[in-house]
Amino acid sequence: MLTSIIFFNVERDKINTVAEQLADLKEMSEVFSVSGAYDLIAIVRVKQADDLSRLVTEQMAKIDGIVKTDTMLAFKAYSRHDLESMFSFD
Repeated sequence: MLTSIIFFNVERDKINTVAEQLADLKEMSEVFSVSGAYDLIAIVRVKQADDLSRLVTEQMAKIDGIVKTDTMLAFKAYSRHDLESMFSFD
């Protein structure tokens, strides 16, 4: 499994629409709207590098409003928290 973090600059009036379209892609684990230098950040999990290549160059390229992306590959996970239980409000 290959994990990557993709940072997005998006046209201001299309942030919500782009986020929803990204979240609909099966490779997207999470999509966050954020403050700072980027508008959105996505966590992507794919089986191999070719899958990531297809995601970026074919699927994401079709989404109108994405201005720029920066893709970072994760080499090793140092924390394996169960995020669902951490943020559960039972």
